[in-house]
Amino acid sequence: MHDHILSKAKTVAVNAAREAGQIQKKHFESFDFVADDKGDHGDIVTEVDLLAERVILTSLKEQFPNHQIRSEETGWIGVEGDWLWLVDPLDGTNNFAIGLPLFGVSLTLLYRQKPVLGVIYETITDKLYIAEQGRGATCNGQQIELIYSTERKPRKMTVGWIQGHAVQKDAGALLLRQFEEHTFKRILRLWAPTLVWCMLAKGTIDGIIVYNSEGDDLYSGVLMVKEAGGVVMDFEGKDFTGMSTEPYLIACHPRDRELMLQLVSEGVKPL
Repeated sequence: MHDHILSKAKTVAVNAAREAGQIQKKHFESFDFVADDKGDHGDIVTEVDLLAERVILTSLKEQFPNHQIRSEETGWIGVEGDWLWLVDPLDGTNNFAIGLPLFGVSLTLLYRQKPVLGVIYETITDKLYIAEQGRGATCNGQQIELIYSTERKPRKMTVGWIQGHAVQKDAGALLLRQFEEHTFKRILRLWAPTLVWCMLAKGTIDGIIVYNSEGDDLYSGVLMVKEAGGVVMDFEGKDFTGMSTEPYLIACHPRDRELMLQLVSEGVKPL
């Protein structure tokens, strides 16, 4: 029964993500959209967020009327149950709004609060990433996995940094990021979290540090990295499963587990 649901969910999510991506691309190329402030932390929303969201929600509600949905702009829809969809219709809105082509679409299906399907569409490059629990991760149909280099020196490693909008200039975040800036070759901040997770999943960066960034764009990426052979743990080294309202996470190749944990622990200072 679940196999049937997951197979259908994969098809629906892929089609919805691609359709939302085409809306993004059309407006991005013509640069004809309106952006408004969202909240008190510098975040914004554009009409394209809403147009893309409408396409996705229409499809999900029609095909899965009994599934609950949490979407970036609309919030909660439906009655709580075993199945939950998380939707970020335009991950990287700030990039989109300034003409930076780093954005995409993220859909995650969770069963009893554990991600079982993640679909991420990188719009401009037309790359479709799919992660299925227990079945691996793919990019445009090709299997992807983390790559381990025999020479693992921090000064040669690139690590993604993801923080929540509410973190802002949090003193602990600033201290940790400054420490990691001095430790690694580069700390990468894309402001499009799902694309960072995909970079790790296909082995083009070496790790990710998440500083209190829970949202509708988190769990597709977590599943993507796990299914590509990576580990995702909290700052204490415990494997991350399920959901968290305040995630502080480290993701990397399993062989880098102790190194990454040590370097994050050294950078976390009591305030």
